[in-house]
Amino acid sequence: MKTVKLLSLLFITAIAASCSSIRVNSDYDDNADFNQYKTYGFFDKAIEKAEISDLDKKRILNAIDAEFQKKGFTKSDNPALLVNIFTKASKEVNVNQWGYGGGWGWGWGYGWGPGYWGGNYTSVSTSTEGTLFIDLIDANKKELVWQGVGTGVLTLDRDKKQERINEFVSEIMKQFPPQKKK
Repeated sequence: MKTVKLLSLLFITAIAASCSSIRVNSDYDDNADFNQYKTYGFFDKAIEKAEISDLDKKRILNAIDAEFQKKGFTKSDNPALLVNIFTKASKEVNVNQWGYGGGWGWGWGYGWGPGYWGGNYTSVSTSTEGTLFIDLIDANKKELVWQGVGTGVLTLDRDKKQERINEFVSEIMKQFPPQKKK
């Protein structure tokens, strides 16, 4: 019984660890001079189309504001960069089966013979994996100059949403401005 509890604990720990990770990628225009950008603003018309709740939009925009301010950018009505966001979500279903037992040992009745011990276990878990895209558009040229993408497991727990959104945005924005290879 202790083995089952230990295996269950290890399994839950592995799932929890995998849920906290966010996979991040970014892409950018090689010809863009990112040193020229000092101001930003939100591309409100495009953000309105994002298919998430207004509460989550506000959480994401607040997190983006905080990250830009940490990087020394200023929010402006006449920005050099326009920020747009969009999201995707998908349901993930994980089925895990494991078991142990069988072999020779003390068997049925008295004496030595084929024995069976252990059992088979199945667990099913579901989660929602979300992807957040942050687009940065050159306001003068009206061209995309940078895109950051973060994918990870979402939470429906209201008390943990802002923390998870902050984690998504922070991980994505670590890649901006891009460090061009020389």
